[in-house]
Amino acid sequence: MDTRSHYCNPEIWGGIECTINRVSDSYFDQLEYSGSYQRTDDIQLLAGLGIKALRFPILWERHQPDRDRDIDWAWTETRLLEMHTNHIRPIAGLIHHGSGPSFTSLINDRFADDLQSYALRVATKFPSIQFYTPVNEPLTTARFSGLYGLWYPHHTSDKGFATILLNQLKAIVLCMRAIRTVNPTAQLIQTEDLGKTYSTRLLNYQAIFENHRRWLTFDFLCGKVVPGHPLWPYFIDIGITEDELLFFYHNPCPPDIMGFNHYITSERFLDHNYQKYPEHTHGGNKTHRYADVEAIRVEHGGACGLETLLREAWNRFKLPMAVTEVHLHCTREEQLRWFKEKYETCCALAREDIPIKAITAWSLFGAFGWNKLLTQPKGDYEPGVFSVVSGNPRPTALAKYIKSLTTPGANAHPVSMDKGWWHRDIRLLHENEFAEKTPLFSKGSAAPVLIIGKNGTLGKAFGRICEDRGIRYRLLSRQDLNICHEDDIEQAMNFYKPWAIVNAAGYVHVDEAETEIQKCFADNTKGPELLAKACKKHGIKLLTFSSDLVFDGTKTYAYVESDQPMPLNIYGKSKAESEKRVLIADSSSLIIRSSAFFGPWDQHNFVNHVVNSLQQFQALPVMKDVHISPTYIPDLIHTALDLLIDDEKEIWHIANNGEITWADMAHEIARMRGYNQGLLRPRSPGLMNLKAARPLYSVLKSEKGIILPTLENALSRYFDARCDLVAAEAV
Repeated sequence: MDTRSHYCNPEIWGGIECTINRVSDSYFDQLEYSGSYQRTDDIQLLAGLGIKALRFPILWERHQPDRDRDIDWAWTETRLLEMHTNHIRPIAGLIHHGSGPSFTSLINDRFADDLQSYALRVATKFPSIQFYTPVNEPLTTARFSGLYGLWYPHHTSDKGFATILLNQLKAIVLCMRAIRTVNPTAQLIQTEDLGKTYSTRLLNYQAIFENHRRWLTFDFLCGKVVPGHPLWPYFIDIGITEDELLFFYHNPCPPDIMGFNHYITSERFLDHNYQKYPEHTHGGNKTHRYADVEAIRVEHGGACGLETLLREAWNRFKLPMAVTEVHLHCTREEQLRWFKEKYETCCALAREDIPIKAITAWSLFGAFGWNKLLTQPKGDYEPGVFSVVSGNPRPTALAKYIKSLTTPGANAHPVSMDKGWWHRDIRLLHENEFAEKTPLFSKGSAAPVLIIGKNGTLGKAFGRICEDRGIRYRLLSRQDLNICHEDDIEQAMNFYKPWAIVNAAGYVHVDEAETEIQKCFADNTKGPELLAKACKKHGIKLLTFSSDLVFDGTKTYAYVESDQPMPLNIYGKSKAESEKRVLIADSSSLIIRSSAFFGPWDQHNFVNHVVNSLQQFQALPVMKDVHISPTYIPDLIHTALDLLIDDEKEIWHIANNGEITWADMAHEIARMRGYNQGLLRPRSPGLMNLKAARPLYSVLKSEKGIILPTLENALSRYFDARCDLVAAEAV
């Protein structure tokens, strides 16, 4: 007889990064940055993922910026109705790393009472809402606002930290009390960062303190902070009264579900040998100076990771749990690996009857500025389940994966089968000569991506970046696979069984193409067409490349994907014809147009040519009046791989942001490196002895939302990478 319990896999929930935090007198609103207020179909889009619940913002700062202002519920009411129609349960968040409207603050004595009044208004307006998170991550917010001084009210003391923490926790108790006068069965889903601190032996005392502190949100709400609690003396010593502490013992409000948010940065390691680490990691207490780094960056030997931490939480509280934020700012395959790993961990715990109710795909529409801890307006964008850089949400590979978890029989993407960077040696800040090297790939038979063009600039770079990203690949030369021969393609398909083919081969000599017409069309047109037909037959993805030279240059502003090709030369004609034939053969093919690419691993590019000439004090003719959009190869390949994994199709433009002439680019290179710009000789195209006509304007821009860094930024990184390579070769 089978005596095992009948467990259920955790539900899939979703969450929108919705922080409204205050820095000085400025409010930074994530929903404004992501365009969520303007779009009308977000809920319908999220319903397509199959999620069961959505962490949904009904944020105090947004709805009641002034104490006496009437609240406009229209935006919220419309979306809650859409959620109800689509059978998505809302989890209402009232404060998300915020400090409240301008008439209050986290340090204000009335903060809890004022938030309680707002919570009652929300519950009265929307009595059917069953789940609430009145305050998100109160401990984290208290650290950022009261201990580190990053967010308003910018305190940097233990007393400030404790006061802010207790004000938020008291607000949670009062809010749930008020909400339950309207809906007696309303449930509290309380979120907090699931962190842990590890350390060197000398700093063990600091790690012990922080590991007691990490549980404070739940210890207080569960009425566990009483005399005898490890941190009771700490609070008394910094001036918190016994009455303030015992409020929670007399008014317990244990969560119905403990919501744990887990990030790469959640677990920390403290090392008193701080000189070994980058300066930005240096910190300390009144006794010791130390480095504070992500625990995965060192071999510390402690039991760690989500499974360990969830077990600890279960053993301590014995309350139902959910993972309420899962997100990683990284390349697409790493985002897939991160979520997949956390989901499988939750399923394994559920099989042991540990009640993991759900796992939450966080940052559904991405997030802005977390690389600067939300201390500046907007900031860098990191995509989530959807990318909103174009204004319209574009589903990434995460969307398909999350949907697959709610759809029986679906398979994970092949690139998600290998270990993430946090399991590989690249995670370590320091080489450990005694540690066994972590294999790059897991054992198994995950399908590779097949890269054609082993001896070319683009093919070599693809191989290098796939290696760095932990993507299985096979790099083939023309001798390994002639793309103009159907039999060669078929044999390669059957032997390697790839999930995708990257065609980085082709005829690249623009001027020679004017006389080598047959060879140019064979390599650039016939070969890609045959690959597309084979990919269609075998059901795999094709990525192939085109060029800005498919355009005639009569425009005076950037060409976008929907512009009609009108090539001036044989090379451009071969690429334009290739685009047409590839999409006829397989409409799911991905074609990337790029322009004037340059990379740090290749000597044969314009940047290196300029540098070499000026270093040798040689005069250099450079073409003026021809406007281009140069492309840094690492940016090109990283973006191309993300699009390939996202299963995007048709034509995309990828080029660094901005436009420049060849001559001006040469001057910019000389300026950045301190070379004599007087050696540059700008010439019109007619004086450059070129066989093939060039468009005077072939700048590329994407109407589909691809935005790469500026050329200046790319050139700076190019020179940094070249210096690193030279240094490595010298060693």
